[in-house]
Amino acid sequence: MAKKHIDRTALIATIRELKELSNEQKSDILQLISEQKKYGIVWEDSPEDVEENLRNNVPVLVEDKDRAIISNADNAPNHILIEGDNLEALTALSYTHEGKIDVIYIDPPYNTGNKDFVYNDSFVDSEDGYRHSKWLSFMNRRLRIARKLLSENGILLVSIDYYSFAQLKLLCDDIFEHSSNPDQWNFMECLIFNKQHSQQQGMFKRYHEYVYVYANNRKNVSNVLSEESGIIEAGAIKKISKKNPSSDFHFPAGMKFEAPDGTTITGTYGDSEKMIIKEGVLCAENGKTKYPVVIEAGWTQKKQMESWLLGEDTIDTKGQKILEFFFNSKGKLKCRKERGIVTPPSFLPEFGMGSEQTAHLESIMGKSGCFTNPKPVDMIKLFSGWFCPKNGIILDFFAGSGTTMEATMQLNAEDGGHRQCILCTNNENNICEEVTYERNKRVINGYTTPKGVEVEGLHDNSLRYYKIKDVPRDSSTTGLKKLMSASTDLLCIKNDLYEEQSVFGNIKLRKNIARYFDDGKQKMLIIYKVDAIESIVEEIKKMPADTFIKVYVFSTNNYAMDADFEEVSDKVFLCALPAAIYNAYRKVLPRKNNVITEEEEE
Repeated sequence: MAKKHIDRTALIATIRELKELSNEQKSDILQLISEQKKYGIVWEDSPEDVEENLRNNVPVLVEDKDRAIISNADNAPNHILIEGDNLEALTALSYTHEGKIDVIYIDPPYNTGNKDFVYNDSFVDSEDGYRHSKWLSFMNRRLRIARKLLSENGILLVSIDYYSFAQLKLLCDDIFEHSSNPDQWNFMECLIFNKQHSQQQGMFKRYHEYVYVYANNRKNVSNVLSEESGIIEAGAIKKISKKNPSSDFHFPAGMKFEAPDGTTITGTYGDSEKMIIKEGVLCAENGKTKYPVVIEAGWTQKKQMESWLLGEDTIDTKGQKILEFFFNSKGKLKCRKERGIVTPPSFLPEFGMGSEQTAHLESIMGKSGCFTNPKPVDMIKLFSGWFCPKNGIILDFFAGSGTTMEATMQLNAEDGGHRQCILCTNNENNICEEVTYERNKRVINGYTTPKGVEVEGLHDNSLRYYKIKDVPRDSSTTGLKKLMSASTDLLCIKNDLYEEQSVFGNIKLRKNIARYFDDGKQKMLIIYKVDAIESIVEEIKKMPADTFIKVYVFSTNNYAMDADFEEVSDKVFLCALPAAIYNAYRKVLPRKNNVITEEEEE
């Protein structure tokens, strides 16, 4: 006789509503339910210091403004670097970015037993009897929050090698799978990453690692891969490197040149990618080049350019038909092509030796020994190009040297995207300050390699640096005010709005009473003291009818003083703080002292 199916979600909801049980009794029953497993991976849960800290504190993010790199370019994406334990960082992001992340790529510790994995400030070595349990506990806590951050179209990619290959697969299946039908599984593929080198001695040499791909919702992935079908524009040059050396190319007269008539370009030009005119001159006449010209650069598709000039049908390396090559208004060579549905390969293209990735990082940093074996920039660009729309968000909470942010910025430069990257990493051995931050600072500002080659920066990017601050989980009025006061930077991140104004209408603001942010596209008002509401409402009344302001109001509960804003209700969106933060955090925080607290209940 088949065992009766139990609806766990409904059962949990019923238990929470029982009046006869205390909160502690409810907690004990729910814990017993969560521990029951019929099939899957089981391990001994290992307490983690940072999780114990979260039983009594909540994390907020505070900006280190001295490290901010702010671009003058219009609409420059605000990339975010968070220094601190990634469990606390993910908890903070559960308020600012729940359901917003398009791509998560992580390269976690592989748990080799060779001092690559730190748990509670100590290395876990191969002799530790709880080595695998500690790793699974560590990954489980973080991956469960990560899934909550993914958008409906979101994709998780995790690099791993054979040490934890099987454990990670079973863990991700437990987190992502909710169907007995394989056609509906959210597991997409296990990609093979060819590292092209091996130091291992023995019967077999391992030249590869793996990348697991999981969808938040498999049925939506085809929409991601095809949503930009149609004609798209892409760059046809990139930075010169050993892998992509410069060469000359002869362009005939009559190439499309999207510049005003009479525009003339000679010599060396270009921003992040250098182009050198060796012979002739780029001159615009009737939207085309007036003369033949020879240009030296690092070309992305030299063979395709040759085929296209011969009038042949031309397909790029991604299987997309190229419609034309042309010079934009600044003389940069670009191409237009038809984007069809992308079908990623399970065996990844070669990205060069691991030593080449290390050499690339060292060329940026100007020194050796700062980080070993970073992942290839081109690999993460490939993943982001497959799954992240041009205005999407990419997260890496095992940031290491910061490869994912450099890849995001490079991809934006190549295809005109506006993707935002969020990195999280601790500052062990000063890695966040001296490597992750410094690397991407140089990529944005430009740098000189140890060989004296000047590399132009990717200037159309902003970078903001945050540190984690713990605030006590205190539901008293005083405690709630402290959390509200400490949460301003969280609100700026949540709304991607940073331009603070000193006045609101005719009111000169004091930061302990209210703060106002306005970048010309969005408006956000944070009211810390309710006594200010009356005068603020009077100023809102004077504003144009099409005004829209997000207003965050301090409240000891979920009530956002709606009655006080009734006369301007068509101009404002109200939100009660810090209740909105607790409402997000309660989904991911461990129970306080093993009890369901008042602010964590539905």
